[in-house]
Amino acid sequence: MALSSPGIGSNLDINSIISQLMSVEQRPLTNLSKQETSIKSKLSAIGALKSSLSTFQSAVQALGDGSKFQAFKVSSSDSSIVSASASSNAAPGTYSLEVSKLAQAQKLASAGQASSSVAIGTGVITFDFGTINLGETGTFDSDTGKYSNASFQSSGAGTKTVKIDTSNNSLAGIRDAINNAGIGVTAAIINDGGTNPHRLVLTQQTTGKASSMKISVEGDGPLAALLSHNPAGAPVNQAFSETITAQNAELKVDGIVVSKPSNTITDMIAGATLTLNKTNAGSPTSITVARDTAGITTAVGQFVTAFNQVNQTLKNVSSYNADTKQAAALNGDSTVRIIQTQLRSLLTSPVAGNGTYTLLPQIGVSLQKDGTLAVDNDKLQKAISSNPADIAGLFSAVGRTTDSLVSYTGSTDKTAPGTYALNVTQLATQGKTVGQGVANLTIDSSNDRLEVKLDGNTATVTLSHGTYANADALIQDIQAKINGASAFSGAGSTVSVSQAGGVITLTSARYGSASNISISGGNGKAGIIGASPTIVDGLNVAGTINGAVATGSGQYLTGAEGNPAEGLKLQITGTTIGDRGTVSYTKGYAYQFQKLATTLLGEDGVVASRINGINDSLKRIDQQRERINDRLAETEKRYRAQFTALDVLLSNMTQTSNYLAQQLANLPTIE
Repeated sequence: MALSSPGIGSNLDINSIISQLMSVEQRPLTNLSKQETSIKSKLSAIGALKSSLSTFQSAVQALGDGSKFQAFKVSSSDSSIVSASASSNAAPGTYSLEVSKLAQAQKLASAGQASSSVAIGTGVITFDFGTINLGETGTFDSDTGKYSNASFQSSGAGTKTVKIDTSNNSLAGIRDAINNAGIGVTAAIINDGGTNPHRLVLTQQTTGKASSMKISVEGDGPLAALLSHNPAGAPVNQAFSETITAQNAELKVDGIVVSKPSNTITDMIAGATLTLNKTNAGSPTSITVARDTAGITTAVGQFVTAFNQVNQTLKNVSSYNADTKQAAALNGDSTVRIIQTQLRSLLTSPVAGNGTYTLLPQIGVSLQKDGTLAVDNDKLQKAISSNPADIAGLFSAVGRTTDSLVSYTGSTDKTAPGTYALNVTQLATQGKTVGQGVANLTIDSSNDRLEVKLDGNTATVTLSHGTYANADALIQDIQAKINGASAFSGAGSTVSVSQAGGVITLTSARYGSASNISISGGNGKAGIIGASPTIVDGLNVAGTINGAVATGSGQYLTGAEGNPAEGLKLQITGTTIGDRGTVSYTKGYAYQFQKLATTLLGEDGVVASRINGINDSLKRIDQQRERINDRLAETEKRYRAQFTALDVLLSNMTQTSNYLAQQLANLPTIE
């Protein structure tokens, strides 16, 4: 019978024998482990290379749009008076600035109320915003905060409404309703300590004299008495007291008087944004706009650093140490060679269509023997001084036009570098409606509604009742009501309303075929614009880029498919048709390297392919290991069966030997 412990019967160390035999059988596993370690080191090296390429991609992407190479800076001799910044389209120059007034927002305070929680009334509050004019006879009483003989001119930006119902008809509820409506007005309650201490305070969030408030109420008498405020009416019609008057910032620039609604001014000096901090009447401050040469130097340095870092990673993962005879994980790897070749090929290829500078050595950036880039700062500074615009084109995707009223706005990967002629055959226009006759100036419930269609959206607006002083007063209300309609403001659509001899014209602010404005119905249509007004829809700009018919959308022309200028996008302004000069488009090194890195790191790129190949190798090793382990288990099972049988056989033979020895020992001795 088989023994329960191998070797007991035969005194053979069967477990040791099998262990030694199995160690020989397991040598393929050891070889697989060595292969696995080597492959995993390659995977780790590829991971490091991928990370380095990703960092490189981010670095050059940040340089690819040209903004860092086209930057301007603004310096102020006294930043406590004015601080400033500039965009890439700024104009160099030095300006003298003297601020006499800062822009401020209007603030109104209501009459006091005994309680902030007692119900007042329900209704709809309508806010209109515009300019209060005193004219020759108007006055403002600073003690009462009331106007006399003033006029109010709506800005036409749109009226805003706040609904008051039984859930919010207290002073606190009105405050919260105004704040929650998001109409650009902040409400608060101040306790002045008087007999009726609770006063509603309204603060316009927008500065400038054109942001003064006119407030009307349709609803309960107590609500109207508390909130109705018409600065053009008698003081008795002004429920609020004006505690702070809206005003524009007033200043002089090089002796020119300037008035602006905000203390942040973006449209005074081309490309410069100025922030007024305090007045300096009598003590002018100097503002200087200049090209940011230090920013260009920094951007070039960032490009060089990014390239050198990825180049160093490529060297690290593929190097060979002759002294130690140790090779890096990717030494001789084809993926590394492909990446190195493509990087250096781009680096030594000239940038097409860039004018003065087409190669990096021209601005002092040269390739060293070890594959790194180095910067000759003296040569770089000379290049910046002589032609800074072409440095942007050497690194970034940049378009430059010869017509100042044509702007480059974008491109695609399919846009080829080059210089392309532009011809405009049709300018973009705005949709408009011109009235049929003189508008009725008296508005009541019989003619107060207009059904308006603007840029494809529709809404019904209700005009204010009354007899307007003139057509200008009427068009202000029409423009404010249309622009205040949520269907239009939510879609970003606005309209301007004008009049000539009492005949009203409505014009959409949008350009192109999507631009349209019409009064499609309502009881006021006939009296405002007539039964058959002239309606003209907007047109898209049309023309050719590089001789091929471009696609027009509003004021934008885009290069035709299949043409070298495909995807080149230009904004066309001005009033000239015909030849509009040329646009030069370049794809600089930073842009090209970013695209190359994107390709290398893409799903079908060489990095992903190499990683997939390595992972496939690891999977095959796992499969081989599994097969070998299965075979080893069978081999060990066979060895154990064989040695167990041997053990039993030897045990039986030992027993037989012992028996025979005993029998022989018991035989009679022959003398």
